[in-house]
Amino acid sequence: MPGGGDNPVDVLGDGHAGRRERRGHQRVKGSMVPEAEFASYYGRPILKKPTWKNPDVPLYLWGGGMAGTSAVAAALGDVTGRPMLRRGGRLVAIGGAVAGTVALIHDLGRPTRFVNMLRVIKPTSPLSIGSWILSPFAGLAAASAASELTGIAPRLGRLAGFGAALLGPPLASYTGVLLADTAVPAWHEARNELPLLFAASGAAAGAGAQLVVTGLTRAERRERMPMVRLAVAGAAAEIAVGEVLERRLERLPGDIAGAYRTGKAGRWNRAARILTAAGGLGALLAGPADRRGRIAVVASGVALAAGSMATRFGAFEAGVASAADPQHVVVPQRARLTAQDGPSRSEGSWLADATSPVPHN
Repeated sequence: MPGGGDNPVDVLGDGHAGRRERRGHQRVKGSMVPEAEFASYYGRPILKKPTWKNPDVPLYLWGGGMAGTSAVAAALGDVTGRPMLRRGGRLVAIGGAVAGTVALIHDLGRPTRFVNMLRVIKPTSPLSIGSWILSPFAGLAAASAASELTGIAPRLGRLAGFGAALLGPPLASYTGVLLADTAVPAWHEARNELPLLFAASGAAAGAGAQLVVTGLTRAERRERMPMVRLAVAGAAAEIAVGEVLERRLERLPGDIAGAYRTGKAGRWNRAARILTAAGGLGALLAGPADRRGRIAVVASGVALAAGSMATRFGAFEAGVASAADPQHVVVPQRARLTAQDGPSRSEGSWLADATSPVPHN
């Protein structure tokens, strides 16, 4: 071998064998393969970016989470004799369901497309199951809210409220499964955490909405104390699951965690954590039901709801950025292939294959 021994070959003839920097490539000592630059052929992305509209889909994700938790809060208020909590929960539940449905239909383009999703039920499709969760939930939430406002058929309204409460937790969490069931790396690789993150975020948003409702009156603290506890627990869980998600993605090849920490997604996620922490802490430290205490409770509720919305926007933007980054697509796939093939295929060889152009005649 030219150069003798185990020394790397001076390919360029400039006397600096082993380490090169040229046009962004860097040779590692002892390796003939330059560090990979990830680019797709002809500048086209490997994966199609999600065609879902922004802000329609993030608002749909947020509205469903808040509505589902509010329906559970309304049923809790009904059973424990808290009429203000029951009323507020029912109204927020139908408001969130309507807002989410409108955003979804606007994203689809035509109302008939939403109706067409209800023509069949496909257990293996999160979107199909989600449509069948949202539709009956909206109907039951509307019936319970109508009974609450008019006083007509209170027993039927109560039954409808309990039905909505049963569908509330699936409504708050299935959207995380929906995103994770795609090929988008930032969503699919976080498939273990996204449903939990959305469920915790929905709990924080729903509890925050109820703190706003109860905080505007001079009612006893008894009315809002369950929501204070739920707000604190939801905020803590949302922050904890988000941290676990990013730390686990750090250990995966391809820097997928960077999709959640940089760009628009990074800004949304940082805002989400600040708002959620502030809202949870404010709810925990809220004083008696005097004027200042009510203002603090309302501010905490608004912060929790806003933090939950920012979490949804952060997750959405992370997916959009990840689908456009070839590194997020290529590296995890090649790493899995290397693990299957064993040590016979080195890291440098598959990195080179991932970025080498296809010859054309």
